[in-house]
Amino acid sequence: MDYVAALTPPLVMAVAFTALIVTIVRTQGGANKAKEDGIVNAAVPRGEVARQKRRN
Repeated sequence: MDYVAALTPPLVMAVAFTALIVTIVRTQGGANKAKEDGIVNAAVPRGEVARQKRRN
């Protein structure tokens, strides 16, 4: 029965990692993509302005 105890943690981690990847893939695109793209598009110009202010 020691082999069951030895295999349980890697098996649990593999299942959790697979669930994480599936969640990431499912949340890409769709309505979330437009919202995330809008946030990034709004943040980029502000970052550029802040960077130019630091140079001067």
